[in-house]
Amino acid sequence: MKSLLFVLLAVAVSARAELPAAQPSPTRPVNVDPKGPPIPAAAPVESAHPASIPLWAKGAPGSEARKDEPESISWRQEPDIVFPVISNIHNPSLTPYLPAKDKATGCAVIIAPGGGHMQHTIDREGYDLGKWFAERGIAAFVLKYRLARDGSTPTGAPQPYTVDRDALADGKRAVRLIRAHAAEWGVNPARVGIMGFSAGGEVALLTAGKADAGDAAAADPVERLSSRPDFFAPIYSGGFNRADLTWTRDTPPAFLSCAYDDRMPEQMVAFFVTLRKAGVPAELHIYNSGGHGYGVRTDRPNLPVSTWHYRFAEWLGERGFLRK
Repeated sequence: MKSLLFVLLAVAVSARAELPAAQPSPTRPVNVDPKGPPIPAAAPVESAHPASIPLWAKGAPGSEARKDEPESISWRQEPDIVFPVISNIHNPSLTPYLPAKDKATGCAVIIAPGGGHMQHTIDREGYDLGKWFAERGIAAFVLKYRLARDGSTPTGAPQPYTVDRDALADGKRAVRLIRAHAAEWGVNPARVGIMGFSAGGEVALLTAGKADAGDAAAADPVERLSSRPDFFAPIYSGGFNRADLTWTRDTPPAFLSCAYDDRMPEQMVAFFVTLRKAGVPAELHIYNSGGHGYGVRTDRPNLPVSTWHYRFAEWLGERGFLRK
């Protein structure tokens, strides 16, 4: 049974600025595929999850005026699956999945869902994985970052956010916020990493590649802390073709994973070689099949790719991040 203390703590922290519930979107479904499974007649509903914690109590810089807008939820249809996605993100947040106190390892993983910077694939690249980590003693925090191509922005209206300014700011703030509350949340501040899928993988890449030591003179004590993650895991990630990131021996260790039948293998192998040449410890897994967006799909248990997250947990253990 999960520690009631930790669950109550998460609720107490989030109560400072409770986020409104996601509302069904009138402009969806998205990515409609005529060969896909039927779209449910019922309106999509966000899965039950712990209370979310805003990254900034008074709203994210530049987004304060929109912080109380409800998020939107809609169906997304792909060739073999239909699933809910979240958009209209104006108050970026963390949803905590905290392990029972007697199981906690002190390790924390920020999870940035994918969705092409248009929406968040919130279950199999977010909440489902958060639960799995918490059951194994790893604190997980699902990051709803601001979307540079938010699907809820009206057609023809300018997008208010960018990847490099806003999504990156949210990734860095997430690392700092967990360190600021490390004692309360049972986390070792030297074991805070970030994982991202597809577009969320680009957020993880940027957070690792553009980290800073914090601003010692900042009025906000959270901003005084380092944003450098202690490890990062871009999973079938975007952003590998960026030319503005430099990888050195100071780069945190990396875990990489994709499927052979995706478009990612060449880019991921090249990135692995870049890290190796820079002296950055890295582990790479390329599975024979699984496509793009496999996350933690439980409907394909016979595919080896369905066990990638076990390999990630083993890697964390081998690196010493799970040592009590």
